[in-house]
Amino acid sequence: MAFSIPDRLVIGTRSSPLALAQAEETRARLAAASGLAPEALLLSAMTTTGDRIQDRALAEAGGKGLFTKELDIALMEGRIDLAVHSAKDLPTDLPDGLVIAGFLPREDVRDVFISRRAESLAALPAGAVVGSASLRRQAQVRRLRPDLVVTLLRGNVGTRLARIERGDIDATLLALAGLKRLGREGEATAILDVDSFLPAVGQGAIALVTRAGDATTIQALALIAHGETGIALAAERAFLRVLDGSCRTPIAGHATVDGDGVHFRGLLLSPDGSQAVAVERRGAVADAAMLGADAGREVVGRAGPGLLS
Repeated sequence: MAFSIPDRLVIGTRSSPLALAQAEETRARLAAASGLAPEALLLSAMTTTGDRIQDRALAEAGGKGLFTKELDIALMEGRIDLAVHSAKDLPTDLPDGLVIAGFLPREDVRDVFISRRAESLAALPAGAVVGSASLRRQAQVRRLRPDLVVTLLRGNVGTRLARIERGDIDATLLALAGLKRLGREGEATAILDVDSFLPAVGQGAIALVTRAGDATTIQALALIAHGETGIALAAERAFLRVLDGSCRTPIAGHATVDGDGVHFRGLLLSPDGSQAVAVERRGAVADAAMLGADAGREVVGRAGPGLLS
């Protein structure tokens, strides 16, 4: 079938500053690769259910799909042609009829520590308050520093940084990728090493979702899809799928690609950080998804009672 560039594409995105920055990056890459004028690539921004819920953890309201539901509906109704998401916000399985058409080149996967009271997580005084909306980050902080008070902190990047500046909390953790995309990486107090603080599955990657039957859009997105990131995410998301991961479970996973090889590390934690199961796999890039799934099955076999509940 001959390749044809669509005359016009509508890109769906959440309306937060970070989501808009990611959508703009997608538009710029697509315009450069396809020859389309940027004005032919329209942005359609919307507020999702996850954005509106600020008073409780997403796990209590329904999980990751709350950040994608409205965009999924817009895709299925044909109001947008593709949706741009932070890969770590995607649920384990997409609704029927939707597919991940690719990922943009991955940004730095590391988390950062942000505080005006201490230079590092280790330097925080006992009893200091660390805020985060991520169960993974909360569990890893409790694992490393059980003497700290960990609390819920919702809101976009700007909102969370403002809470630090006002002194509402002593510290927070954010993704370095998000700060970089917003031009605010200078806000980081310290960057956390992947070896000691494993990132979320998909962290730093931008996912491009479209309709499974929309061959024209899928072909257009293939122009900007990054193969190495796709391989890494295949391993990570396969791991997540076996564990049925969601916002209700503290799970971390990270894969890297080096030539023909892939290296995956995964971690399952109890919410209080007192229990953890770590796994590691190395293999061929062609087996990335199989490696991630196998690592997930090992975790299931090793997890103690209640760790996967």
